[in-house]
Amino acid sequence: MTEALLSIRGLVTEFSTPDGVVHAVDGVSYDVRPGETVGVVGESGSGKSVTVMSILRLIPQPPGRIAAGEILLEGRNLLELDDAELRKVRGREIAMIFQDPMTSLNPVLTVGSQLAEAIQTHDAKVTDAEARRRVVELLELVGVPNAAARFGQYPHEYSGGMRQRAMIAMAIANRPKILIADEPTTALDVTIQAQVLQVLKTAQEETQAGTILITHDLGVIAEMADRVVVMYGGKVVETGTVDDIFHNPSHPYTLGLLSSLPRAGKQVERLEPIPGQPPSLINLPGGCSFHPRCRMSQGRDRCRTETPELVQLADGRASACHFHEELPEEIARISAATGVEIDADVASEPGAEHGREED
Repeated sequence: MTEALLSIRGLVTEFSTPDGVVHAVDGVSYDVRPGETVGVVGESGSGKSVTVMSILRLIPQPPGRIAAGEILLEGRNLLELDDAELRKVRGREIAMIFQDPMTSLNPVLTVGSQLAEAIQTHDAKVTDAEARRRVVELLELVGVPNAAARFGQYPHEYSGGMRQRAMIAMAIANRPKILIADEPTTALDVTIQAQVLQVLKTAQEETQAGTILITHDLGVIAEMADRVVVMYGGKVVETGTVDDIFHNPSHPYTLGLLSSLPRAGKQVERLEPIPGQPPSLINLPGGCSFHPRCRMSQGRDRCRTETPELVQLADGRASACHFHEELPEEIARISAATGVEIDADVASEPGAEHGREED
């Protein structure tokens, strides 16, 4: 197996509030390898975005702090870098595409000048003319029409889809080793979502970067990801290949996400929602944080009192469930009750699940 480019180990990120400490990320670990796409999924507040913001040390301090863990980029712990060293990493070795391109771009500067700045900041030898040529090439690569003319336009003159394309161009400008895409299709219509995802694929092929793709849309994950990390209550509860997650889930939360989705071209009697609400990160329940909502728990003492570890299973999968071996029975129960076959194809068209979430 290819050695990991980026390794997150035991990451703990907390926020102090008047009501108590928010345990936003609690012992998260996962790897990203060259050229692969790791999809990170989970409900709003599960810690997906806080994890990647911690990678780039963009957590506001105070009230936030990275309390423990390591973030290793090719063996170098990013948490030990000083500000000057970290600035060399941001945008060059690790680049991020944020949720809302309109607030990520400076409204009073042209798009071209902002992309050129991203290049020249990391290579002072690049002349203005060379930077302009490179920016036009990047805009053409991501599919911005009439790129040379649009170099001098402002963000408000770009459509939402073109602004997101420009953000992808900025992210790959310095051929980063790691590309982070945080809800890159949020607030875009379905057709534009599909186009942006194709641009993201092209960008990854151009740079061969390892990619972290954060999304609430499992259709996007089915389309884009190689491996999947499922998060709940600030923890990783399951990891596996995209086929494992969709066809053979090993955690009841993952099963709950899948059983609540419509299937393309299939009619079912009813969907099976996950009961209850996500936990408070200030006052997490004892034991397994999912147990108050879990249909498999049935009030068992072990679920209420013992926090499950993320245990390695066969074929490189991992699950944080005391009773993961009982999942096939629960899958059969849901299929019988709803007519939904969990191992059937999900609605894999990007945008099959609508909505907006913030993490």
